[in-house]
Amino acid sequence: MSKRRSIISYDKLTIEQKKQILREFPDGYINHLTSIKTPTGEILDALIWETEEVIYLVKINKIAPKPAPVEEEDEEFEDDFDKVDVKDDELDEDDDEDDDYDQPDEDDGEEEDE
Repeated sequence: MSKRRSIISYDKLTIEQKKQILREFPDGYINHLTSIKTPTGEILDALIWETEEVIYLVKINKIAPKPAPVEEEDEEFEDDFDKVDVKDDELDEDDDEDDDYDQPDEDDGEEEDE
């Protein structure tokens, strides 16, 4: 005896049927989808799901990806950055004073003999 076949939308499944699909596809069913072309030329994604009594062709609605939120650029920051007037010569002058910190002190190499 062959099983009954049924086409159903995922949205029309009962909660118990959805739970059963989750149990049968614990890692998700995305890799188990089949693309079907309808007579109108529309392409549907469907899941073939088999129970003890019925083989279902479950139509899955494609979820359109949400567009990434457009982040507004912080124009105030860019304006402030343009106002800074530092010359390269000024930056180099400060560096000369700080270079002495990594030089050993003159007394560090000498040991006192008593």
